[in-house]
Amino acid sequence: MSDLTTTAAGLWLAVVVSGFYHGLNPGMGWPLAVSSALMERQRFSLWKALGALAGGHFLAMLAVLLPFTLMVALIDLQREIRLVAALLVIGMGLYLMVTRRHPRFLARVPPSRLALWSFLVALAHGAALMILPIYLGLCGLDEMDRGHRAASEIMGTNVVLALVVAFVHTLAMVVSGGVLAYAVFRWLGLRFLSRGWFDLELVWALSLLLVGGLSLWAAV
Repeated sequence: MSDLTTTAAGLWLAVVVSGFYHGLNPGMGWPLAVSSALMERQRFSLWKALGALAGGHFLAMLAVLLPFTLMVALIDLQREIRLVAALLVIGMGLYLMVTRRHPRFLARVPPSRLALWSFLVALAHGAALMILPIYLGLCGLDEMDRGHRAASEIMGTNVVLALVVAFVHTLAMVVSGGVLAYAVFRWLGLRFLSRGWFDLELVWALSLLLVGGLSLWAAV
């Protein structure tokens, strides 16, 4: 197996693992799906809520990835773009480590608008930023061939890649969060949330710092 194939496999694994991680984090919304199902007393409400959360999360990924999709076509600025992305992730990690609380505006979003809430929380908590360095790494795998390709072709390829990365990541997120949400709804009950869980805010901030630090090291 070539180094390029190994690197690609590792980056795609990171896309999936980060999705599982986001899904298990209660801050990304799976307790809201449980709450919706319990209030309406029907299983369908759980899947409906998870679908809304997934939709918002997917759009948040694209909101961050697509602007960089346009920039990575600038071959001469590849290193600078990756440095900016790494610093953004590190900055978000430091901010969350200092504040360690949900932005107040998220509390003003009504429970009926789960997709909007999911979109905003993925941006406010850096979930979309966390996937950005991985995406840029995947874009950089074919750098050697870019000199022979038109900018429009590169951009089109990167747009498709952004869509696939966002979809795979969101699918992993909703699978892990959905499994946990269904287990709480069906068997574990709400006591699990108060007794069996713990605050992940510090872990979340540290994970952003780790991803940003690794990306900065790779770019330098």
